[in-house]
Order: sequence, then structure tokens, then C-alpha cells
Amino acid sequence: MSAVMWQRPVPLVGDVSAASQRAADPQGWAFPPEQREALYAVMDARRDVRRFRPDPVPAEVLERVLTAAHRAPSVGHSQPWRFVVVRDAAARERAALMADRERLRQAAKLAPDAARRLLDLQLEGIREAPYGVVVCCDRRTAAAGVLGRATFPDADLWSCACAIQNLWLAARAEGLGLGWVTLFDPAELAELLGLPDGVVTLGWLCLGWPDERPPEPGLQRAGWSRRLPLSEVVVEDRWPAAEAPSAPVSHLRAPDQAAVVTARDAADRLLTPPSSLGVLDRTVDKVVALGHRELAPGTLVLAAADHPVAGLGVSAYPTEVTREILAAAAAGEAMGATAARAAGLALELVDAGVSGPSVAGVTRLTCQDPRGDLAGADAMSVRDTEYLMAAGRELGGNLGVRGPVALGEVGVANTTVAAALAAALLEVEPHAVVGLGAGADSAILERKRAVVDEALRRARRTHGGTLRDPMVALAALGGPEVAVLAGVVLGAAAARSVVVLDGLVTSLAALVAVEIEPAVAACLVAGQRSRERAHELVLTQLGCEPLLDLRIRAGEGVGACLATTVLRQALAIRATTARVNY
Repeated sequence: MSAVMWQRPVPLVGDVSAASQRAADPQGWAFPPEQREALYAVMDARRDVRRFRPDPVPAEVLERVLTAAHRAPSVGHSQPWRFVVVRDAAARERAALMADRERLRQAAKLAPDAARRLLDLQLEGIREAPYGVVVCCDRRTAAAGVLGRATFPDADLWSCACAIQNLWLAARAEGLGLGWVTLFDPAELAELLGLPDGVVTLGWLCLGWPDERPPEPGLQRAGWSRRLPLSEVVVEDRWPAAEAPSAPVSHLRAPDQAAVVTARDAADRLLTPPSSLGVLDRTVDKVVALGHRELAPGTLVLAAADHPVAGLGVSAYPTEVTREILAAAAAGEAMGATAARAAGLALELVDAGVSGPSVAGVTRLTCQDPRGDLAGADAMSVRDTEYLMAAGRELGGNLGVRGPVALGEVGVANTTVAAALAAALLEVEPHAVVGLGAGADSAILERKRAVVDEALRRARRTHGGTLRDPMVALAALGGPEVAVLAGVVLGAAAARSVVVLDGLVTSLAALVAVEIEPAVAACLVAGQRSRERAHELVLTQLGCEPLLDLRIRAGEGVGACLATTVLRQALAIRATTARVNY
């Protein structure tokens, strides 16, 4: 062997270190102490941020954090992640509405106290953050075709989770806040983003400058859970045979959605604990975000109509009662009219299809086509439905510029109509939505169920998949007053007005409007939760928490008037409460 020591070839790319170097200094690959400490500090300070400033993020900063995400490890170097950066306000609003709905669904599964505690929490900031980043996993490559996935097929999802962690840490280092939101039905979120089959989401990341600087994890601070000691999550060599490790204690089963930044900023300066008015605080935030620091006098829109389905024995009252209440309202003596007067609301009466001569002081809308009884024929023609909605939209736009718009309705048998329409829009069966209505007994309830069941079967035979279209469902199973009020909601929302809902029928009108234009949801206030069986489901679909829960059956907008009064008082409280100086 030659005694000459040859120069070790040093590659121009890749690892330039020699085995002897690595053996002599096993720790030589470590970063300097100050850089390691910075990394650990970033990890320790990473938080799930829920409150954001609306200020834009410079393009170069966004590119840096996305680049960090793209540098994540991936099994088989598959890089299955895709980042959908959402800037569009309409898309964010639709996503926020989905999260609102899911939050209420999750809360409904909890015991009452736990549900209230959940609803008090803010767990996301979809509307506030300037960016939504939806991390998607492209799973269209067969697992066997990716090194490492044949044995662990979900390794592509783990790789995407690593990308999220990289993005999160980079964002924290940049001073950005990030919140991971999974308050979605995955299929709904995929549909919103237009994802092809085989591409799935891992949730929505809210990204922007934080409007909070939490010293510890939010749920830990709120008392929902604690970080386990390291000793409780590390085992040696194999799983202990005697017992399984206990899961972290947590009462949280659903996340939450938050108010808009500018409104919340003002609330944060009040000399009172945050969210001290509970649901009212969130509602006031919504109202202030619409640009209203106080409520102008406003209007109660009371729409009335008869329904042919009443002839099938589904109501305890004769159809003539509808006209009688409408006439009493015009005279200022019906309960809705007196409630409006007490709330400082003007009264706008709309006859959308009441039998008999016109009532003085009432706007009358005349349809052209015959109407059906739901079970045997569609409630309205599409032409009449469009006409009524257009008239309502014009009315809502005119009234919306003057102040809040409260909704009320009158119509014997319209809870049957509402149940049928709710079943179609929510895609549930009749037993989930048919309630007693006003004054009904068990026999009437059975007839209502049978009628709604037959109406749904007929409508599905007639319209097939198009019944999912809110306009088709409204014409097939709705009522004239619902169509008018849906138009009122659309018009008032376009005027950036606050729309205060009453019971099931008005909430269904709002749901039709939201299905047509999701941004409408930002203008809605649920005045009350009625006793009608379907109302809770509809409010959940709207993502709305009601201000009142008084078991009101009056209809006529009474609950909406009472809620408007409460809302006006809450705005006054916020305007006049002492501020702190910071």
C-alpha cells in the first residue's frame, strides 16, 4: 500500500463532509446556540390566533411563509400539498357562514352549560384575516406508487400536516398570526374551492397580522385543557401493558367564529370584561361592522297570505283569520302592530295573497297563476315567485336605507308550508321539521306530517335534483309571504341594513336569501328562537344565535320587535360605557 495520502474528492453538490469529520465531531451539524434558542423560542411562542388586524401582508412575506411550507418533509418526496390562497371577500364570507353553521351544530351536541361556554369562545377569524390559506392534499396518486405509502397510505396527509407546521412556525417568526380552522364539512369546503375528486382539504388557515398576543395557548388559558407533562406522553421501548394513557381533559367539541376587527376594537376599550354581554356583544359587533353605531327607527315588514294547504285540515284556525289579523294590523291594534309601535318601528303591511277585498293602508301584490296545496301541486308558479321576490327586494332596498328591517308574517297554515320548505332546503325528513303550530292538537299534527310527507314526495318526483335550487323549492313548497320576505332580506342586505328575524317563516325567508346570496348572512340577526320544531335547524343553517328564547308563538314579528329593542339598548350601552385608555 502506498504511503501517499491522496486528496479526498469533495463533491460539488450534496454532502461535502467526510466520515472522519463526522466521527470527530458528531455535533458539528448543529446550529449556533443563539439560532437554536431562537428556533425553540418560535416553537414555544406559536399560538392558534383567532383575532386579526385587517392590514395587508406584503407579498414577499406571504411568499416566504409559503416557501417554508413548501420545504416541509414529505413521504417519498411526494410533495402532495397544494395551497389555495383565498383573498376573495365573497368566498371568505361563504366559508365563514359554513363555520358558523358547524359551530352551532357542535354546540347543540353538548350539555347546556358546556354549550354556552363553547359559544362564548372565539375560535377562528375567517372574516377578519386578510388571507385564508386552505391546505389541500392531492391524493390522486395511488399509495403504492409513492415510496413509503404502500404500508402507510395516509402518509400523504401527514406530509401536508408537516407543511402546515412549517408555515405556522414561519408565520410566527415573521410576526404573523395563524389559526387552523376545521369547522367545516370537508365536502362543502371542497365544493366551495372547486376541488376535483381525489383532492381533500386539511382545513382553513387564517393568516394575517394578529390582533392578540396570547402568552399561552388560548384553550389552556380558558380552562378547557392543559398541556400534559412530557413524562405522560413518553414511553420507553413499548406501550405499557397495564394501562393506556389518559387523553387530555377538554370540554371543547366545536370551534367558533368571530366578529369583525373594527367593531371588536371598540368593544375591547370598554370598562368591562370582554364579551360581557354574551350573544348581544357578538350581535352588536355584527351591527357595528355593517356601519351602524346606533339604530335608526326602522320598520317592521309584516307580510300576509292565505294558503290552499289549509283546506287539508292542517290548521286549528279558518283561513279568514289571516285577513282579520291583517285588518287589525292596519288599524294598529294587532299584536305585531302594537309591538312595532312599542319598539319605535314603522309598520309596512304587505298583502301577498289574502282572500277578499283589499285592506286600506296595505300594499297588495297580485299574482297571475293558480296556486297549489303542496300535496297535489306546486304552491306557486316560478313566474309569480319571481314577481313576489322582486317586489320584496325593491321594498327591502327602500326601507333598508332608513334603518333596521324587522320581519313578521301572518298566514293560517303557514307552519305546514314552512315545514315542507325547510325539509327541502335542509334535505331532512318531515318528522324532523313538522311542529304543532298555533293551537294544533295531535290529530292535526298527524295530518300535517302526512301532508308534508306527500308534498315532498310529489315535489321530488316533479322537480328531481332541481329541488335543491332555492327558487325551485320556494315555488314548489313555499308561500307568497315567504317569497316577499326573501326579497325584502335581499334588498335590505344590499342596503347594508340590519335584518331582524322573527320565527320559523321569516328565518326560512332569510335562508332562501342566503342560499341565493351567502353574503346576506352578515346582515342577519336572529331575534328569537320559536317553539317550532324546524326553527333550531334553520337558525343553525343560517349560523345565527337567537337573542331571545321566550317560547313565543305570536308570529306577526313580535319577537323581532322585542329583539330590536334589546339590540338598540345594547348599542346604547356600548356607546355610553366608560372607555379605558391604552
